[in-house]
Amino acid sequence: MKRREFVTLLGGAAAWPLGARAQQPGMPVIGFLSASRRDLNPPIYDAFHDGLAATGFVEGTNVAIEYRFADLHAERLPSMAVDLVRRKVDVILATGGETATLIAKGATATIPIVFATVYDPVEAGLVARLNRPEGNATGVTADAGPLGGKRLELLHEIAPGAASVGLLVNPNNPFAEPDVAAVRAAGQKIGLQVHVFNVTSDLDIDSAFSELVKLRAGGLLVSPDTFFQGHRGAIFQLADRTRAPAVYYDRVYPANGGLMSYGASIVGMFRQAGDYVGRILKGAKPSDLPVLQPTRFELVINMKVAKALGLTIPQSFLATADEVIE
Repeated sequence: MKRREFVTLLGGAAAWPLGARAQQPGMPVIGFLSASRRDLNPPIYDAFHDGLAATGFVEGTNVAIEYRFADLHAERLPSMAVDLVRRKVDVILATGGETATLIAKGATATIPIVFATVYDPVEAGLVARLNRPEGNATGVTADAGPLGGKRLELLHEIAPGAASVGLLVNPNNPFAEPDVAAVRAAGQKIGLQVHVFNVTSDLDIDSAFSELVKLRAGGLLVSPDTFFQGHRGAIFQLADRTRAPAVYYDRVYPANGGLMSYGASIVGMFRQAGDYVGRILKGAKPSDLPVLQPTRFELVINMKVAKALGLTIPQSFLATADEVIE
């Protein structure tokens, strides 16, 4: 969601009176604010807890967590952020894109905020610089450079006969534009035509696949966005029906019925975010913790889906994968 499109969402949260934070009695409390649904990617929560545990914090033992999930409805985030501020949580973990973090920052200028999966925190106005964030926010950026070009190359390797491919993007995502540019540049280099489809609703998904059939596109790329995770079941069904090999950006897709993914490890990002939350609970200031960038990238292939699509994946290609799901 672009900043100008959710200024009104921030209004309710920003209007909450900011006062001195009272010391929490008993164990510290983490506010977990997410634009997503809890069931979409369960491993990330285990990773977050692992990061916390590495700093000595275990939920229910010496730290409590207040979870708030907007279930893909961004309009619910402001009241959730205000509620966490009202409860005087010790730190807020904001995830699901930049929207949740911007709303959290609009709700409080004093409670520390750790973000995960924000693509450009500087451009979004969340931090002053990656190495010196300033203010009350820091975290882990998902920006490892546009990886769409690499995904297109991988798709070309497993579907070399394709003359054109489709690319699903959410135009409201700030990462959409650079990802489209990277995919188109790679397409020109390889000699593949790229058809871009802006998708923000169920109807857009249906129409995109209908158009892909008309265009006889030989494959599909899905750009990073929480919306697509929430609608991955529909995407899987249509990809299977149209026999379109698809490459995604996170392992949660092939782990749940998609063909293949390549991207930064989101599980790794949440582990790092948990570590930062733990450090802040121990007294570190967000302004002293540099924004972290992804260090691990993974290629995951679901061979059951590949066989169902009639794809022959070369052994040399499989040897480069970090995980092969049989």
